[in-house]
Amino acid sequence: MNDQIKEFQHDLFQEILGGADARGKFLEEEFLSHFTDHLIDAGEFDTFDPAYYPPKRGMRVDGYAGDPEENDGILTLFVADFHTQEEAGTLTRTEAETFFRRLARFYEAALKPAFHQELEETTEGFGLAEMIHARHSRISRIRMFLLSNHILSARVSGLPEGRIQDIPVTYNIWDVSRLYRLVSSRKGREDIRIDLLEEFGEGLPCLPASVGEDAYQAYLVVVPARILSDLYDRWGARLLEQNVRCFLQGRGKVNKGIRNTILNEAGMFFAYNNGITATAESIETSSNGGAASIVGLRNLQIVNGGQTTASLFSAAKKDRADLNHIFVQMKLSVVSPERAMEMVPNISRYANTQNRINAADFFANHPFHIRMEEISRRLWAPSPDSSYHESKWFYERARGQYLDAKAHLTTAQKKKFERDFPRSQCFTKTDLAKFENVWERIPHIVSKGAQFNFADYAGRIGQRWEKNPHQFNEMYFRHVVAKAIIFRKLEKIVMDQPWYNGGYRANIVAYTLSKLADLVQERGRVMDFDDVWKRQDLSPALRETLIATSAAVHEVIVNPDSGIQNITEWAKKQACWQRVQALTVTLPAAFLEEMLDPSEEKTIQREAQQVQKIDNGIDAQKKVLELGAAFWRASLEWDRSRRVLTEKDHQIMAVAAAIPVKLPTEKQSLHLIGVLERLREEACPLAQDV
Repeated sequence: MNDQIKEFQHDLFQEILGGADARGKFLEEEFLSHFTDHLIDAGEFDTFDPAYYPPKRGMRVDGYAGDPEENDGILTLFVADFHTQEEAGTLTRTEAETFFRRLARFYEAALKPAFHQELEETTEGFGLAEMIHARHSRISRIRMFLLSNHILSARVSGLPEGRIQDIPVTYNIWDVSRLYRLVSSRKGREDIRIDLLEEFGEGLPCLPASVGEDAYQAYLVVVPARILSDLYDRWGARLLEQNVRCFLQGRGKVNKGIRNTILNEAGMFFAYNNGITATAESIETSSNGGAASIVGLRNLQIVNGGQTTASLFSAAKKDRADLNHIFVQMKLSVVSPERAMEMVPNISRYANTQNRINAADFFANHPFHIRMEEISRRLWAPSPDSSYHESKWFYERARGQYLDAKAHLTTAQKKKFERDFPRSQCFTKTDLAKFENVWERIPHIVSKGAQFNFADYAGRIGQRWEKNPHQFNEMYFRHVVAKAIIFRKLEKIVMDQPWYNGGYRANIVAYTLSKLADLVQERGRVMDFDDVWKRQDLSPALRETLIATSAAVHEVIVNPDSGIQNITEWAKKQACWQRVQALTVTLPAAFLEEMLDPSEEKTIQREAQQVQKIDNGIDAQKKVLELGAAFWRASLEWDRSRRVLTEKDHQIMAVAAAIPVKLPTEKQSLHLIGVLERLREEACPLAQDV
């Protein structure tokens, strides 16, 4: 094991220890949560639902990735190989095969009705077993994941595909070294390498669509639908650029219009369908008699056309549709790895403008996340124990930023960093979406998993940002942190309750906070999140309220409506939320006194927005001055022959071009930042790297 992996293993173990302590979880539970978060981000699957069945009778399972009926008939099962020693050992082939056999035995046992009937109905294992039994006839593929904090033996190159009850099964082993490669990769995912000749026996005829040595490579391609479907079958959501993957979370994966064309008018599919837009980091081509063909692709990403791709796959698998006479047009851009992070989201954003989704550009580089990150790095939180040392809450707009921030620090610097930014005060953008959406009173959406929930949040916040970006300010950040504190404190509270017997804590927490938000709104009041921020803790009255509310909510969660037996899936339904809303919960008098009048909240919000406007103006002016007169003068000259900017733009740019004789005002500087963005969009070379 090299030093880098050893250091990664150490950091991973410390993160799991810190996360388990902060959230009141068992170590193995935190390990699974942490590991699957990375794999969800990488597109391996969309969600992770805990479903623990302890090792006995040669069986074991730790979780699954959603209802196969909502995942194109694919059932994804997980088992963990977690060790509490900090040093990584070796995972042998024999051990790996044993874990997969235990998963297989659980699946086979679940096919028999007697198995789940003998389990306690409130356990996660019961819910999964019952779902497998009910869905068996509609399961077309099983994916098994073994997640380990040991290192897979170098002698194991992979396990061949198997079958259970004539259903194909794939075996995926993720050890600590493979996770290290994923996390340390700049792209945050493993390479997708496609050899078309080897896999399909043919290349894809293509027409070059770019001119000149300096132009980026582009091709027009006609793809047989069966190849596109098979690629999706193998790579799944990893083929979809993250923006598109997120859109598919919020919409049905199968478009009825596309499906109808596939089944009833296959010959007209090429004419009716707009095709797909894709990127690849590199391609291999061959030429035969002057005709070019693409024979290999590296890191293919579909940035527009996710619905088309998923619909073709679904029609082939579920409806047994014949795809041999269907072809799909593809616009393919070859984007180097160095520019992929910048260009791929932009291609996705512009390609999706015909059916615009507000989440389109709401990822790591969106100004919202940049602002949250900037506030998190400078805003000190009050000390909860009245000591002199304050700390900060670290916002990760891109996964892994926390570890990256301290990766190259000395031992003394790391200690200071961890004192200023405790691991327990780190949260990600999907955490933020969860903390916010429970107070938006949509716990059934939160219960559908991080990616689905983030898609919902992104669409709403994207609209709000476009309307008024000033509302996302220090006050907003303080309130997000307050919500994080309440959420994480409640996780621990639930575990301490006499009625809690393990399982479904995440659902109980989400529904409890949404119910509390409902109760507060019913009384025409608002939560005093600033009080939680100042305390960095819960008031006694709020704690008492959460205990009482969670007990009532728990009864609804573990007693689903008639005909529903899987509690995890029950928590994802609006009917569950409607039953929780109907609960009668009496709020303690002390808590009622802590709530604010809405008019007080609005006054504080107006003041916070005014401060943010001033901060924006100052930041814009600083940026304009840093770019300097030469930049603005050259940009003005660049546009004179192209005329993509307005006369007003030119007039304000002329002021900036005269720095320091003339100084743009804050208002003019804000305008110039907008000009800078338009220059980037128009591919002005001066604006690309500033």
